[in-house]
Amino acid sequence: MNGGRIGKIQASSKHIIMKRKIIMAGILAAGLLLSFAIPRFNLLDQYVQLVIMYIGINIILTLSLNLVNGYMGEFSLGHAGFMSTGAYVSSLLTVKVFSLGAGTLIFPLAVASGGIAAALLGLIVAIPSFRTRGDYLAIVTLAFNVIVKSVLENIDAVGGARGFLGMDKLTTLPWTFFWTAASIWLIRNLIYSNFGRGVLSIREDETAGELMGVNTQQVKVLVFVVSSFFAGVAGALLAHLIQYINPRSFDIIRSTEMLVMVYLGGIGSIAGSIIGAVTYTFLLELLRPLEIWRMVIMPLMLVLLMIFRPRGIMGLREFFWFVPVRDFMITKKFKGAKADAAAERD
Repeated sequence: MNGGRIGKIQASSKHIIMKRKIIMAGILAAGLLLSFAIPRFNLLDQYVQLVIMYIGINIILTLSLNLVNGYMGEFSLGHAGFMSTGAYVSSLLTVKVFSLGAGTLIFPLAVASGGIAAALLGLIVAIPSFRTRGDYLAIVTLAFNVIVKSVLENIDAVGGARGFLGMDKLTTLPWTFFWTAASIWLIRNLIYSNFGRGVLSIREDETAGELMGVNTQQVKVLVFVVSSFFAGVAGALLAHLIQYINPRSFDIIRSTEMLVMVYLGGIGSIAGSIIGAVTYTFLLELLRPLEIWRMVIMPLMLVLLMIFRPRGIMGLREFFWFVPVRDFMITKKFKGAKADAAAERD
């Protein structure tokens, strides 16, 4: 009986894998086609296109912070510092280094360079931070955010407190779609890899993970570096979308916005990160007429989420499409074995 069931499940898994690949390829092709068609034929208002690009950037930010706060179970408060690093480094590259009409050609390189710079800074922060346990990471990253903001305000080469401008509007719908899709794909593969299992073990029980052979210190540092990289990518995209950045754009309020998106959508969930980013961005635009009061409402939302739904909408749950087929089939086999065992007992 069990052999027949396993054979059926294996055949079913191959069918599901093929079907999923076809559907995902279709979705990606349609998304890429739309991202080119919308601005080319003015299918949507410029304001709507801007909001869509904000959503894409916020999805990248939410996914990156969810790696640390959701999947690894730590608590980082200074993600805006890494975002600012990516924004300033990429802007300096496109304005100062490659300023002779080659902006569009080197834009992917500038975005990647912003991410790498943020990742290197994340490595510097992570090595001493993860020598301790508990809430110290939150304190260190909060201090880091304040330090980065203060340093940027006192460097005249990047405009100081006045800010930095002169970037071309290189962030477009196709580039936003590309970096958002790439971030989702890369982070999803990381989470469901063998390395990702080690990340989840830290959240569930760090001591047990160490006993099972997981190098928790190394895992923490690497996850933090990856998270910082994607925050830098988001910062680079934002800088070349609004064409002006200043240190005040990356203060504790920005970090709080990221926390709201993570805990609104749900910790430890790619689908939750997408839902949180989309919902928060729309709410922010709807509340824009309230001006300063919207910046009171959003942190209040975070407090209410922590009290009434600390895991968020999709907390520790995932849409079927983001779960690898092998994981889905293992769950199916387990349920089938339980059903067989129950039938035998009866």
